[in-house]
Amino acid sequence: MKLSEIKNHLESLTDVVFKLPNGEVVPSHFHVSEVGSVKKHFIDCGGTIRNEDVINFQLWTSVDYDHRLAPQKLKSIIELSEKHLDLSDGEIEVEYQGETSIQKYGLELIDGEFQLTSKFTACLAEDKCGVPQEKPKVRLSAIGQNGACSPNSGCC
Repeated sequence: MKLSEIKNHLESLTDVVFKLPNGEVVPSHFHVSEVGSVKKHFIDCGGTIRNEDVINFQLWTSVDYDHRLAPQKLKSIIELSEKHLDLSDGEIEVEYQGETSIQKYGLELIDGEFQLTSKFTACLAEDKCGVPQEKPKVRLSAIGQNGACSPNSGCC
């Protein structure tokens, strides 16, 4: 989801709810403790130089159980960040505390709730760094059906 999209969605919501990929809801007393621009300049394993730029939201919960972030308040935090950080209309990446580390998620709106979507690592240069193609899975029982390896067929 892009920054402009979340601002548009916030216009029509009455509550701000974030849901983890496992269906668990981030406690309603969460804070958006950071909004920022994260720039990543790197070289992949195939030697290609790449740039990534995402808008980062960090969600945090504490012991102030009476805290509730209204949609308009979140929108004003975003607009303040746009003004002072010169943010582009980039993709949003959300950070939230996992069991042992900060976990990163993508973001979608589903049925009026912000769904945190799983992100995965990947090789960006599979064609250059020697990652083998995954072999097709074949049922051994199907091989003998066309008579390809029947006795006296000459295949062995």
